[in-house]
Amino acid sequence: IGIGVRDNRYINYTNPAAITARDTLSFMLDFGITQKNFYISDYQTKSAYNVFNMNNFAFTAPIYRKSAFIIGVSPFSNTGYKFESAEEDDKVVSELGDVRYRKYGTGSINQLFIGASTVLFKYFSIGAEAIYYFGSIDRHSDVLFNSMPSYNSIYTGWEYNVGSFSGKFGLQYHQPFKNNSSLTIGATYRLGNELKGDYIKYAYTKSESASDTVSYTSVDKAQLKIAPELAAGISYRHKDKWMIGFDYVRQDWRKSDFTAASSRFDPQVGESFRLGFEIVPNRYDIRYYAKRMAYRGGLYFDKTYISYGGTQVLAFGLTLGTSLPIYKWHNAVSVAVDMGQRGTRQNQLVRERYINFLVNINLHDIWFIKYRYD
Repeated sequence: IGIGVRDNRYINYTNPAAITARDTLSFMLDFGITQKNFYISDYQTKSAYNVFNMNNFAFTAPIYRKSAFIIGVSPFSNTGYKFESAEEDDKVVSELGDVRYRKYGTGSINQLFIGASTVLFKYFSIGAEAIYYFGSIDRHSDVLFNSMPSYNSIYTGWEYNVGSFSGKFGLQYHQPFKNNSSLTIGATYRLGNELKGDYIKYAYTKSESASDTVSYTSVDKAQLKIAPELAAGISYRHKDKWMIGFDYVRQDWRKSDFTAASSRFDPQVGESFRLGFEIVPNRYDIRYYAKRMAYRGGLYFDKTYISYGGTQVLAFGLTLGTSLPIYKWHNAVSVAVDMGQRGTRQNQLVRERYINFLVNINLHDIWFIKYRYD
């Protein structure tokens, strides 16, 4: 969660309005890495796929009094799968030998963002970001004749390289109470746009000695429409002890265009429901380190925009994590695990079970301090 969360200990880049929650002279840096493990199966085959990548990089600093800016980069979407199966028809095997079918995909679309936020009317914050999408997605489908050198293996592929600008706006209202508790409500809106880029579709055959191109299509102005995103969130915090919050995200993809998509693919409205909490036993304890640690957990349920053959793909998961404070201020190393499932094996679809490990480094410091004693 993060749409309706304000915290001066770390960078909340899910809502541009949240970066004003900070110490006046504080400078913060956040860097994260992710290791993902996928266990994928359909009605015929099973496979495993692992990937290691950067999760995010973000830096914030104050501008003037109650204003701040942010710059960073994070993934917008990821592609990662690999399937391979052997031909099981006895007649085909007797004639062609070992025939294998392989499908795999790699790549990601990243977002470079720069934004600013300011506080209005004491408890109301607004923010905006300029976003640049960039990256590539590669998908492959091969037929391999491993035991018949007289037959050429068949390789087909689809590549998409994108680069486009967009924007995001956010707001938050923060209401403190007399018992040192507070309520925060937030919302964001991401503009829909077209990801301009180059689209390539190819097919070729290959033997041990040579390869031959069967088809090659290149389109310089292929476009992919991304749906606008509306999100809202709320959180309640009690002192420095605990916090609980809820986020809702909605994207209507029904008017979006997906180049080279299957005729059975029908984009739908995507919705995400996220619940999270945080507990800190005693943030200022000087004897027991474990009491200064922040313990977090969450649940989520996604109705993805993907609908194939009339079945909409659903996802759900559990997240657990903690922040390990280091030295002084709000420096910390955060570790987390995300466990969940996406899809189903019914109606010839794919079920994906995954375990993701995340490590974030949070650096926090106060600049421009004039020392009284040296």
